[in-house]
Amino acid sequence: MQGRGFESLVVYQLAERLADEIWKIVSGWDRLAAETVGRQMIRAADSIGANIAEGSGRGTYQDNRRFVKIARGSLFEVRHWLRRAFSRGLLTPEQVKLTKPLIAELGPRLNAYLNSIGKSSENQ
Repeated sequence: MQGRGFESLVVYQLAERLADEIWKIVSGWDRLAAETVGRQMIRAADSIGANIAEGSGRGTYQDNRRFVKIARGSLFEVRHWLRRAFSRGLLTPEQVKLTKPLIAELGPRLNAYLNSIGKSSENQ
């Protein structure tokens, strides 16, 4: 990532897309759903990208790895809240179709990014 910011990371861009989709979905819900499930889901989704960004700015590989692990935990939390939203009839089939591939791609990308952190310093 030398010379490039976190914004250029595909994993970060995917996290942004997921967070934006979640925001669009929740903005159409009634007040009860938005203030309970929706608020938690938005916070968890926003946390994925925020932790990638924060980790990249911490200055050490260990800190960066720690924040990527937190981002991965936030992704799992989003999955939980999406399951709750689905079971409560809050998601349309189109919304499921939009979010499912993002979730499916983001998990492996977070793992790959985590595994790549520090590798370049070990080879120098």
